[in-house]
Amino acid sequence: MNSTALATLDQAKEMGLLSEEFDQIKEILGRTPNYLELSIYGVMWSEHCSYKNSIVWLKQLPKKGPHMLVEAGEENAGLVDIGDGLACAFKIESHNHPSAVEPYQGAATGVGGINRDIFTMGARPIAQLNSLRFGKPTEDRTKWLVKGVSKGIGDYGNAFGIPMVGGEVYFDECYHQNPLVNAFSAGIVEVGNEISATSSGPGNPVFIVGSATGKDGIHGASFASKDLDEDSAEDIPSVQVGDPFQEKLLLEASMELANTDAVVGMQDMGAAGITCSSCEMSAAGEHGMEIWLDKVPLRQSMEPWEILLSESQERMLIVVEKGKEQQVLDIFDKWDLECEEIGVVTSGGTVNYYWEGNLVGTLPAESAVLGGGAPVYHREWTEPAYFQEYKKFSIDSIEEPKDLKDIARKMIALPNIASKRFIYEQYDSMVGTRNMGTNDPSDAGVVNIKGTNKALAMSVDCNSRYVHADPEVGCAMAVAEAARNITCSGGIPSAVTNCLNFGNPYNKEVYWQFVGSIKGMSAACLKFDTPVTGGNVSFYNQTQIGNTTEPVFPTPTIGMIGVVEDKKFITTLSYKDKGDLIFMIGSNRNDISSSQYLVHIHGMEESSAPYFDLEEEYANQKQVQMLIRENAIKSAHDLSEGGLWVGLLEKGFSSGLGFNVTLPAEFRKDAVLFGESASRILVTVSEEHKNKFIDLMMLNGCEFDLMGHVTEGDIRVDDEDWGKVADYKHIYDNALGEILTK
Repeated sequence: MNSTALATLDQAKEMGLLSEEFDQIKEILGRTPNYLELSIYGVMWSEHCSYKNSIVWLKQLPKKGPHMLVEAGEENAGLVDIGDGLACAFKIESHNHPSAVEPYQGAATGVGGINRDIFTMGARPIAQLNSLRFGKPTEDRTKWLVKGVSKGIGDYGNAFGIPMVGGEVYFDECYHQNPLVNAFSAGIVEVGNEISATSSGPGNPVFIVGSATGKDGIHGASFASKDLDEDSAEDIPSVQVGDPFQEKLLLEASMELANTDAVVGMQDMGAAGITCSSCEMSAAGEHGMEIWLDKVPLRQSMEPWEILLSESQERMLIVVEKGKEQQVLDIFDKWDLECEEIGVVTSGGTVNYYWEGNLVGTLPAESAVLGGGAPVYHREWTEPAYFQEYKKFSIDSIEEPKDLKDIARKMIALPNIASKRFIYEQYDSMVGTRNMGTNDPSDAGVVNIKGTNKALAMSVDCNSRYVHADPEVGCAMAVAEAARNITCSGGIPSAVTNCLNFGNPYNKEVYWQFVGSIKGMSAACLKFDTPVTGGNVSFYNQTQIGNTTEPVFPTPTIGMIGVVEDKKFITTLSYKDKGDLIFMIGSNRNDISSSQYLVHIHGMEESSAPYFDLEEEYANQKQVQMLIRENAIKSAHDLSEGGLWVGLLEKGFSSGLGFNVTLPAEFRKDAVLFGESASRILVTVSEEHKNKFIDLMMLNGCEFDLMGHVTEGDIRVDDEDWGKVADYKHIYDNALGEILTK
């Protein structure tokens, strides 16, 4: 394709642009764009880059908080003050579509991209999490996807050398063709030493550093902004190819560069490659650029428009202070990395692209970027009919089983409850010696902040079935669960990043789910004082089968960090000693809505979200934070999938200890054991601290209940023998692996 040939409306439509957007581009430029210029707008105005269908609602999310150093949209990642002169940069992003067609490279480059977002800010990554969704685990396609995604994450992350400290994996038929692969990274930087993704200073040189550029990933942003269908495999050239060893070199070179005074600005080349970096950095700094595309180091012969759109991995754009070029060249030469001057900062806001001395494209940088000239749409939405139908569900329609012991064994083997060790054992969780949860885990990942008495707690959470049942309640529950995991680990929730995975935004029912989720997230984040620092919107997560298009469950994944202000407050989930008392903080209810028990034991998919009250949730978490700081409890574990029964067992799996509990008589036993109503936390208390615990609990009026005590390894429920914890652990540890390897 000739880069300078006049573009056509048909070409614009092929790039995912609307006819009115093509007209808008012509109006901005005052002429018809050439093919290269149209390609720039095609990727920059894609949903993946411009958030044109979501930005009006994203702006509703709370952005201000006591620890905020960088607000959402200002930099590559969020940045919060964690004390001791340090800040945490963190972010979560999706790599769903690439992983659907090429799971190994799709997942691997997702890990690479999110880590680059962190270290381009001058922060050294210290921990990773991931949130994964697949179809039914018995299906061959799911097994192929799980194998490729988990190996891609493991191979790239392990080689890069950052520990994987936690995450989540869910299976549901709605993700059969379209898995979700969301990657989270967090890093540490000294306050004041962070690097901005901006350009300034006319005459300052612009360098491309890292890997040479190839044809992999061209139109990747556009690929991520359209529906998956049966022909999507033909888009495999859109999937980037990663090299973790190159990324490790790039990390170390960037950290060395960050300690100099040579850098004006730096940005990762992710979606849309040089296009995005040059336009966004110019717009942020209210300057322009000249980019000489023929100076870009290439792996193969490429057209100018291909060079601009390539999403080859392990590359960054750096604006350097004029006169300090050699300092930068020496650093990248030391690390054996490409470092080539490909442009210069100019005054004004125009970005000009040259090829062999000839101008091949020119546009106002502001016109291409989010918050500038990119289109913004106010979409309509419609409440789906299923929503009111789900609300009609009553527990009375489900007969209580007589043999709860048999169901208890089935529950622990369900794919969404059983151990995910088949997957996470491929990840290195110990590299770097920061992970503080390798032997006795906490609900959240906990990592050491070396040189301080602090630790960071972090979690990714979303039960998409809850969100599908009620988007506003379900998304608020996702925020609350992330906060609850941090609270149970000894941390104080600080801030949020999100990865909003939904279907086609032009589907009014999908957009209703999106709007409801934003409302629920806003309410919960305001309550917990956890501002949203940024993240990612991933629409078009659905599959066309024949003439039917089915969206995935709405999955607004919440990534949250919290600060453990003193390492002595770190609290783990396991039972500690025989004879310790087991208390549940929160309320038992006759509630089995949207539970794994209701869906997989009774086959009932249509029900409301579980009980949730934001005020009750907040009060219970504040109570647990106080109990930890008063040294009144020995362990804490939140109740989520599988309810009380699974929570009791999980507390025994790492210690080998069991439990003897008595269920409250006023509720159905299946509801108490397997229901998933929110805001409940299991804690253990020594006999010595029993009175202290009760006195503290009485201060704030939170509901709590003595469930029983810790045993040597036996399990008794209502004075009946339910077996040994070791037998359940064997089922729990092996169930998923047996399904995925059949």
